[in-house]
Amino acid sequence: MSEPPLKPVLQKPPGYKDPNSLAAQPGFRPPPRKPVLPPSFHPKKKKSSCCRVCCCCFCIFFLILLLLIVVCGTVFYFWFDPKLPGFHVQSFRVSRFNVTQKPDGTYLDATTTIRIEVKNPNGKMTYYYGNTEVDVSVGEGEDETELGTTQVPKFSLGKQKSTSLKVETKASNKLVADGIGNRLQTGYRSKTLPVNVEARTKVGLGVAGLKIGMVGVTVKCDGITMKQLDGDDMPKCDINMLKWLNIH
Repeated sequence: MSEPPLKPVLQKPPGYKDPNSLAAQPGFRPPPRKPVLPPSFHPKKKKSSCCRVCCCCFCIFFLILLLLIVVCGTVFYFWFDPKLPGFHVQSFRVSRFNVTQKPDGTYLDATTTIRIEVKNPNGKMTYYYGNTEVDVSVGEGEDETELGTTQVPKFSLGKQKSTSLKVETKASNKLVADGIGNRLQTGYRSKTLPVNVEARTKVGLGVAGLKIGMVGVTVKCDGITMKQLDGDDMPKCDINMLKWLNIH
């Protein structure tokens, strides 16, 4: 039986090197493999510049808005020339003031009428007042004694107008310390008795037919003696706005 013909031997291309023969050669080292790192060690991709653009746009918008507010406020101030309202104690009348010593203590009976003048010095703005709560007391320091609280209904005050608020208080059979009662009686007779008035209200502005929000205001008229109130001068009161602004 004849043998099958031999297959032709494939010729190796020029420069070909057998990897098996290379691995068998002494001193040969295969190229090192790159270490496989966990996902936490992979380099992070750079964030998009969208956040930076948004921040820049917001800052620019805020600065423009702030500039507009400043410009509008400046124009409003120079155009309308706003002035705060004025409060003065116009008069203080006492129809009854009796200090009576009884076996069980000293008692005070007092009836007073106070008039407070309110002025609007503005020629282009109207003031609106909410309900006003008025406290009246006499004496100072440890001798200060409350005579009562009265509420005045809301009212408005036109341009360069003034009005007079009537405040009536009554203290009936009010118990006071013996020493305080005597000092109050002495001050009343000599007209050196200090009178204290505190009014709490809310004030709003009216500009060109528009009403601007109400702001809490406290008006204090402290340490005014009855002798001062008998004169022609009307003592001016202090205005406390927003608990941080004190204006005389």
